[in-house]
Formats: sequence, structure tokens, C-alpha cells
Amino acid sequence: MIPDRIIEQGTLRTTGTRAAVDVRIPWYRALPASCIAGASLSIDGVPAPAETLRWELNGRERTFDEMKDDTESWWFPLDSAVLSGDLPVAADGREHEVSVDLTVYIPYIVIGDDEVLHIEEHDTKTMTAVTA
Repeated sequence: MIPDRIIEQGTLRTTGTRAAVDVRIPWYRALPASCIAGASLSIDGVPAPAETLRWELNGRERTFDEMKDDTESWWFPLDSAVLSGDLPVAADGREHEVSVDLTVYIPYIVIGDDEVLHIEEHDTKTMTAVTA
């Protein structure tokens, strides 16, 4: 719904072997952590391995699987989450193309028997990395 604002410009951070970027919710209302179905992170066309992806919400870092039953932690439209994964990126002043794919469920819009609306959004930004 708001795909061009998923990645926050200027938030690419790196440890040298792991990269992270701040993301914003592509929806106009808050969603519980259980509605964050998954995401992917690519830098310069290289995807982070899925098993290394972590999602930090409200100061708590987890895998997507660890969030699937969490209805107590909420992602609000004005709050950022952090998506990170194992990707070697240098903080050398060069620009990098950062891409995020995000899938969220909208629990209050029922579209069929036992099925709620899910949205899949994509955003790409170009930015330099800073050391985390």
C-alpha cells in the first residue's frame, strides 16, 4: 500500500559481515508481530541467506518463525523495525542498492474461509553503509 517508504533512506548499517536496514510498515494501521509473515534483504543484487534473516521490533530481535504466535508486540506506522542478515558490505563510502521484500497479513480483512488479506510489497533504495 505504501511501498516506496518501506526502506528508510540512510539507514544501511554493517558490521562487515552482517548488514541491517530500518524498515517501516507499508500499511496505515498497527499490526501485531504475528502478522509479519516474512521479508527478504538484498544488497547490490546479492540476497541475504534466509536462515540468517532477523527482525528487530520494539528492541527484540527474532526470526520470523519466532514471531508467528506473538500477538502482544505491535508494529506501529510511526515506528521502525530493523531487518538484518548475513551480507558482507563495506562501509567505504560507495553507494549500494538495497532491496527489501516484505509480506504482512492484515488480520481484520477476511477474504475467504480461514483466509485474511496479505500484502506483498517491495522497495529499493540506494545508500551508503555506515559501520554499526
